[in-house]
Amino acid sequence: MKYFLKLNVVSMLYALMVFVPLELMVNVYRITRLLNWKVDTVNIMTGIMLIVEIIGGTLLILFLTRKWLDGRKASFWTIILWLPYFILFIYIFASIFPITNGGDYPNPATGLLAIGGLIVYPFYILILNFVGMISDDETNRTI
Repeated sequence: MKYFLKLNVVSMLYALMVFVPLELMVNVYRITRLLNWKVDTVNIMTGIMLIVEIIGGTLLILFLTRKWLDGRKASFWTIILWLPYFILFIYIFASIFPITNGGDYPNPATGLLAIGGLIVYPFYILILNFVGMISDDETNRTI
């Protein structure tokens, strides 16, 4: 039961890792309007947040995969389990913060970037699971 909960927590973290940058990217005009910043400033801040989250999130997920998921093959379920949490996060965010201003709708090109990122994301999770399964105490082979 503990492993099941740990697997779901890691899956939620995977969903958050893609949800936060996607929402920042989609809500550029809303952030610009609410904070009275220029669009360029918001784009730069979004890019910085994206880089920080990719580096920090990858290190956190690798640590949790090695520590919590113990290199089990069941950790590959995270490739599928992140998607329901991602959909739940989007639904909750859209319910709490609906678009009330017509100028807040995202650019159509943003949707294409989001689709491309969401197609590649399961492969990113697969790579992280493979790297996380490698144990630290492997012995070196001598010839």
